[in-house]
Amino acid sequence: MKYEICLLPGDGIGPDVIASAEMVLNCLPLELRFTPAEIGYGAYQRLGSPLPAETLTIIRRAHASLLGAVTSPPNIPGYFSPIVRMRQELQLYANLRPCRSINHPSSRPGIDLLVVRENTEGLYSGIERLEEDGNRAVTERVITRRGSERIVRKAFELARQTGRKSVHVVHKANVLRQTCGLFLRVAHEVAAEFPEIETKEMIVDACAMELVRAPEQFEVIVTTNLFGDILSDEACMFVGGLGVAASGNIGLDASVFEPVHGSAPALVGKGIANPTATFLAAAMMLEHLGEHTQAGRLRAAVEACIAAGETTPDLGGTLSTAGLTSKVIEYLRQPVTQ
Repeated sequence: MKYEICLLPGDGIGPDVIASAEMVLNCLPLELRFTPAEIGYGAYQRLGSPLPAETLTIIRRAHASLLGAVTSPPNIPGYFSPIVRMRQELQLYANLRPCRSINHPSSRPGIDLLVVRENTEGLYSGIERLEEDGNRAVTERVITRRGSERIVRKAFELARQTGRKSVHVVHKANVLRQTCGLFLRVAHEVAAEFPEIETKEMIVDACAMELVRAPEQFEVIVTTNLFGDILSDEACMFVGGLGVAASGNIGLDASVFEPVHGSAPALVGKGIANPTATFLAAAMMLEHLGEHTQAGRLRAAVEACIAAGETTPDLGGTLSTAGLTSKVIEYLRQPVTQ
């Protein structure tokens, strides 16, 4: 099957890591056609919008999309977060953040955790206003039954598909009694449909503490937008950090995969940006497309580089972006053993 893949290089080191991912993907025995599209601060400067309408059209048309990174500076008139807007416009309701131990000193062993984060509402609903002559700012936290139901169902379905035995429902219903209260009620309703999976409740601050104390206890965490954003960044620091953290934004009709790191302007032009997270995001994309064998090969190549110490400087190695890309390609070109 031929796949249409939208490439969203974005800003900063985004073009570098996306170019590396394209080279790696082209080494796999797949029919892939890549279409670039504009996003981010550079797009805003060139076209007047950080998320042009044409970009949304290309993402919708593609089988899947791969994003590099974007810069979202504050206090720019007419500027908005293109990632948040993209998630809302395309209803990419599920953000998936796997956190899995790697063979590296920066990683704790025994962790295989998936954070499933609601991706379109909550405190990122975009409903904000200034009051009292600019002296009072208000953001509305929007939690809906529909949004809660579909993200909790996604979490339990993924737990079932991957053989995980428990799901932690993380909330703050003791204080946010209406919004988190609704999320928690819906979570229990959905959980009843999955009796073979244990449902565990946890207050978000306790979850943050337990992630530090014993991250190995978690299999799947499902939670609301802001909580999931924070907890998933916390969790990735136990398995190598942002340089190896990948994520997927999943909707009914579109999907966008991305490294978790930012645009890292300080690294632009130095040739040492770590493309590992982008490679792992590409592997997630292939799994989403049903290409499990090739996803596994790509992930194995990345893990082999890490185990051999063939990494960029942020992980203690000496390779450049291009050097690591070449090493991954070298592993992919080795004969497949039975």
